[in-house]
Amino acid sequence: MPGRTQENVPFAFIAEADRFRSDIQPPKYRATPGEIAGRFLTGLLVVGGLTASLIFGAPALQSGSGESPAGSETSATQSD
Repeated sequence: MPGRTQENVPFAFIAEADRFRSDIQPPKYRATPGEIAGRFLTGLLVVGGLTASLIFGAPALQSGSGESPAGSETSATQSD
């Protein structure tokens, strides 16, 4: 076998070879402790905000004795 001639290879085949080197998958990405802490604090902030909105908003949703604040003022001035 004297010298082998260089065979032309289609460009698509070369590009595909660069992408698929092996069947082994790379290791999965792991979040750093800082990222985990940030996600936890963000979740805690959201839950705290929802809880606070329920605590501060619940009294506004409850109906009182049926009197409006303006009605109680007029009844107080009439009794004098």
